[in-house]
Amino acid sequence: MLNNDILRRIRYTFDFNDAEMIEIFASADHEVTREQVCDWLKKDEDAAFIHKCTDRELAIFLNGLINMKRGKKEGPQPEPESHLTNNMIFMKLRIALNFQAEDVLALMESVDFSMSKHELSAFFRKPDNKHYRECKDQILRNFLLAVQYHFRPEDRPVA
Repeated sequence: MLNNDILRRIRYTFDFNDAEMIEIFASADHEVTREQVCDWLKKDEDAAFIHKCTDRELAIFLNGLINMKRGKKEGPQPEPESHLTNNMIFMKLRIALNFQAEDVLALMESVDFSMSKHELSAFFRKPDNKHYRECKDQILRNFLLAVQYHFRPEDRPVA
């Protein structure tokens, strides 16, 4: 998934305005302008789209989201990763939302995507662990959709 897509989905899910997006970056000790935020949120097809959100910028945003949702820890902020994987994004979102494994599994089930607790835990292991499993775009997309339906139930299609 593109970082810009992830940023747009999170913004929509939580109904963040530009000022709140800037505040999230600030809570990770990083300053951004409204123009930068607007550029990142433009659709790829938009003629004015010029700036892709880098892995580092998305990592800063996710760290800020963790600080906003869970409270900022004392001391220096963690150094943002310069390379993000879907596994890292999934983990940061799970931490920010304070979801336990059971919560994530229930959310995934709510969008007809079932997995076992063992499959889920494999995404959160270190890459050198023999049980590590790469989180594919489809899984991250389904998780983001499930989170959207959880926080915006009015978006769920009527069966």
